[in-house]
Amino acid sequence: MPYPPPPHVPSGPRRRSLLASVAGGALLAGCSDGTGSTEEGTAGSPSVVERARARAARDSRGIVERYDAVLAAYPALAEQVGPLRAEAVRHAEAFGETVATSSPTASPASPSPSVTVPTTEKDALAQLAAAERALADRRAKALLDVPGELARLLASVAAAGAAHAYLLMEGSR
Repeated sequence: MPYPPPPHVPSGPRRRSLLASVAGGALLAGCSDGTGSTEEGTAGSPSVVERARARAARDSRGIVERYDAVLAAYPALAEQVGPLRAEAVRHAEAFGETVATSSPTASPASPSPSVTVPTTEKDALAQLAAAERALADRRAKALLDVPGELARLLASVAAAGAAHAYLLMEGSR
């Protein structure tokens, strides 16, 4: 007699696939060709590397702005979303961007006008998760076009973004 299907199949990435992607990112970040070459190496000119780094920094700043908008609209989410925002700030800084590290609830400055926040906390978390997932996917594709250290950094930050998406989706349930 066949086994009945499980009563509830959770959406989103499974724990094993999430852990595998984080472990893969950690392995990739730990790899080195050992030649001590700079980022100007195999993938092309320094301008390609600098453009990719600038794009990654701009994307990180954009996700921080999304977090700021959600936190400004829903201060009750600060405990859940605040640590993820702090990580996004560190990601932006790793790419050479300077971002205000204070939480938006501490300053009266309004969030970016280009960011719209849904009307419910659950929808706001789902929107943040979708943005993190899309950004992680873009970074995973971009790391194929850049050399060495920047590729490792992109892989690590993409894995962290996938973890953020998972945590945000779990929080929106």
